[in-house]
Amino acid sequence: QVQLVESGGGLVQPGGSLRLSCLASRSILRINTMGWYRQAPGKERELVATINSGGSTNYADSVKGRFTISRDYAKNTVYLQMNSLKLEDTAVYYCNGVTGRGAYWGQGTQVTVSS
Repeated sequence: QVQLVESGGGLVQPGGSLRLSCLASRSILRINTMGWYRQAPGKERELVATINSGGSTNYADSVKGRFTISRDYAKNTVYLQMNSLKLEDTAVYYCNGVTGRGAYWGQGTQVTVSS
């Protein structure tokens, strides 16, 4: 069992930046893949970025060059640095972790991009 807690969401103007954090209840060394997903109103949840145990990253085309996923093993935390935010980035952002026993989700954090 893994608990994931997101933080760092909020209201930001277009072009601004936010950094989301995902704190895991156990060592992320044992989590195969961690990632960020988002769900906008009326839309399905979509992948934003993932990072696997080997350090390989994957990004949705819509965020490439603007978002960066990273991790800190000492803090059991995965981050999503979001720069050059756009109105269409508005969504609830969810942290996800996949282990050999299944997939786990956080409760989500709201990101609103508005002028």
